[in-house]
Amino acid sequence: MRHSYQDINPEDIFLDSANLPGFESSRFEGRLEKPMSHSLFIILKGALVVIALILLSKLAILSVINGAVYAEISESNRLEKTTVFASRGIILDRNRVELATNAIRENENDFAERLYAPIRGIAHTVGYIKYPQIDKNGFYYETKYRGQDGAELVFDDELSGINGVKLKETNVHGEITSESVVNKPKDGEELVLSIDAKLTEVLYKAIENLAHTAGFVGGAGVIMNTRTGEILALTSFPEYDENILTDGHNQEFITSLLQSPAKPFLNRAIGGVYTPGSILKPIVALASLNEGIITPTKKILSIGQISVPNPYDPAHPTIFKDWKAHGWTDMREALAVSSDTYFYSVGGGYGDQKGLGITLLDQYFKIFGLDEETGVELKGEVGGTIATPEWKAKNFGGDNWRLGDTYITVIGQYGTQMTPLNAARLVAAIANGGKILRPSILLGGNKFPIERSINLRKEDWKVVREGMRRSVTAGTSVGLNAPYIAAAAKTGTAEVGTKNQYVHSWSVGFFPFDNPGYAWAVVMEKGPSTNSMGATSVMRQMFDWMAVYSPEYFE
Repeated sequence: MRHSYQDINPEDIFLDSANLPGFESSRFEGRLEKPMSHSLFIILKGALVVIALILLSKLAILSVINGAVYAEISESNRLEKTTVFASRGIILDRNRVELATNAIRENENDFAERLYAPIRGIAHTVGYIKYPQIDKNGFYYETKYRGQDGAELVFDDELSGINGVKLKETNVHGEITSESVVNKPKDGEELVLSIDAKLTEVLYKAIENLAHTAGFVGGAGVIMNTRTGEILALTSFPEYDENILTDGHNQEFITSLLQSPAKPFLNRAIGGVYTPGSILKPIVALASLNEGIITPTKKILSIGQISVPNPYDPAHPTIFKDWKAHGWTDMREALAVSSDTYFYSVGGGYGDQKGLGITLLDQYFKIFGLDEETGVELKGEVGGTIATPEWKAKNFGGDNWRLGDTYITVIGQYGTQMTPLNAARLVAAIANGGKILRPSILLGGNKFPIERSINLRKEDWKVVREGMRRSVTAGTSVGLNAPYIAAAAKTGTAEVGTKNQYVHSWSVGFFPFDNPGYAWAVVMEKGPSTNSMGATSVMRQMFDWMAVYSPEYFE
């Protein structure tokens, strides 16, 4: 047989031949390839099968088990959801004057701008809001307006409404191809307040003018319906600007408000507590009549002061001054001229006149709710304080209560304090014959406006009302003696400061006298004790304005 070697390269023969003698195994020269073993092949094939099974299971998870989830994610990458902001409900006064409205400005915001009427005196009642918040990437992390004070805060849920949803469809380049609203927004509800905005503005300006003229640091005023508890005016001076706070851009100005010693964020009408002074004397009169301490016609002599023996130093009796000598006064006259001597006598006892004593005084002050919160629909209301032996022991290191403390408490000094709103509610109870009302800033008031009733004799209520009427015709409130309205009133001047160098000036009352429809309380805060102008002048300005522009309130 012939063998053919033409497929063998002679060079390969020579190379192998050259390597044979030394056979350098590390160079693998001249070695024949060894075939893969059967067991290694089986292992490799098994590994490939396992990998294939893992891939198939992962595919099953993505497509079958979580297919809907990933489909939604994929769709979301194509469809963008955006918020369609609901318009906030508007706020109206009792005459449907718009106090808070909305303005939509194209190409500025996705939501409407909140605008407040340029009416002074309503800031604390209406309040302000905070806008929806957006981050630096343009995404809203807060999608609601937030009420921050007043009615905007208390009725936030009703005013907010419900936002809608809009879908935007985009292509692979991010361009919007279509958009549609899938859930329409529901605008907030309309809110109608019991406030008369114009009346409130006049009251505010009168308080502001007196503060600037006479040196008072602030003031507050309330006018309320004596039957329903509806509040016609509730104002506090100074106040803030709702539009500036809502806008939020003028941080320097907002900071100055926060740091102002005048406290413009304090709603003095419900959150300020003040020593009441003589406006408490009608309660003392009612208590002394009801307890049989004195009759309406009995007269007590005022010589300008009373002198109480000092058991520790008989040579130096304690003197309690009246603001002037009033002569002989009965209850009606004592209320009219605000005789301290008369009320020292019936409150604490003096000479042959028996007094109520601090225990009964405390009970009657509580009956009229001096220390209560009224429950009005506004945040920030506080209760008052009634001076008692327990109060003194707590605040003065266990010191005992003395007769002089009772005398001072009777005329509304010492530790007793109350809010202007509570003072208005107190006077409303005198006007309506003992009904303690639930004040409200909503038109129509509370469904059940009477919280409780004080059961005293009708003739006793009548005596006190007549004394307050006489205060207007010939007493300390004579500045309110106007020909167009018959009002009943009581003044109060409370000394404050370490040296009694300041006073709070009060005016409270009701009108019309024969058919009381409205009660008021005005306080001027911390003016110089030398000042001769007080809160009565504020109400006179109110009456003059009402006679021309709102005579319906006198009917």
